[in-house]
Amino acid sequence: MTTIWGVHNDQPQLDLVGNGFVSIGWDDLGDLSDLKDDRDDAKDRVARGLPDLKPGAIPVTAGTLLSFRHRMQPGDIVIYPYKPDSTVNFGRITGDYYFQTGVSLHANRRPVEWLRTGVPRTTFSQSARYEIGSAVTVFQVKQHRQEFLDFLKGLPTSAGSAEAEPEAAADEAADQPDAERIETYTHDFVIDTLMKKLEGVDFEHFVAHLLGAMGYRTEVTSPSRDGGYDIIASHDPLLLKPPIIKVQCKRTTSSIGRPEVQQLTGALAAGGSELGLFVTLGSYSADAQHEERHRQNLRLINGRQLVKLIFEHYGKFSLEYKRLLPLRSVYVVDSTVN
Repeated sequence: MTTIWGVHNDQPQLDLVGNGFVSIGWDDLGDLSDLKDDRDDAKDRVARGLPDLKPGAIPVTAGTLLSFRHRMQPGDIVIYPYKPDSTVNFGRITGDYYFQTGVSLHANRRPVEWLRTGVPRTTFSQSARYEIGSAVTVFQVKQHRQEFLDFLKGLPTSAGSAEAEPEAAADEAADQPDAERIETYTHDFVIDTLMKKLEGVDFEHFVAHLLGAMGYRTEVTSPSRDGGYDIIASHDPLLLKPPIIKVQCKRTTSSIGRPEVQQLTGALAAGGSELGLFVTLGSYSADAQHEERHRQNLRLINGRQLVKLIFEHYGKFSLEYKRLLPLRSVYVVDSTVN
């Protein structure tokens, strides 16, 4: 039976997909090659190497290390959620654990052949997304294993205590509704709602409303006048004084490529009097992001960034949009704070 592992990594600069590996931190523990496949040994190693760690976190960390060092096997499938653009990457583990010498970050690694990358999270059911939003770094995907395997086969998908054993403690921690998981759940709710309840032109009006809440004067262009952009915006109430912002909106969770971005930049006047803003519910390809880096008059907003802006300016939304997106601020447990 194919085992599926989830791996969380908060270091996007490592470029796991581009470099063909998955990794975990805890670099203070050094090379884990000599870590025994033994629960008590693992807990002792963690307690000695991380003396500031809370007692309740020791079995969770030990379970994570045991999973990465011993439980994962070549041929297993790995799922790597990429938080910056809310996509999911699928790969196959191709080798044993190794310690990468000469690096200062995440030296504990496993080689991976990436099979599918940049997959929108919304491809999968809400409960499947919730499962891969586990609260631990390494975890086994069990409840929605078949859904992910079906996706890889091209088939339709339906959209503890301080003394606990390490694996059990890690599984229990994976089910806890911590701050990051609640944030991810809310993010998915917003994206799903905007995708399912708004048509293309409705999404343009929503983005215009958001820009208005941010202090801009906006005007949605008519479809017949759409020349590579959907909205014009400015701090000038009459939309006359530069800079004028031309906004292109795409209500899709797929990846936006360079040609679509260039359609917007081609509509900008020369001389810097006009700026381009591209807004999507999905992500952008590497070449589209390259286009942004080399143009000072262009900004790309992906789905995660859009949701963040919605959270920041939600208080100024109209009643219509608050009914569309019923949200409220709450305090939740943040397990990342020691």
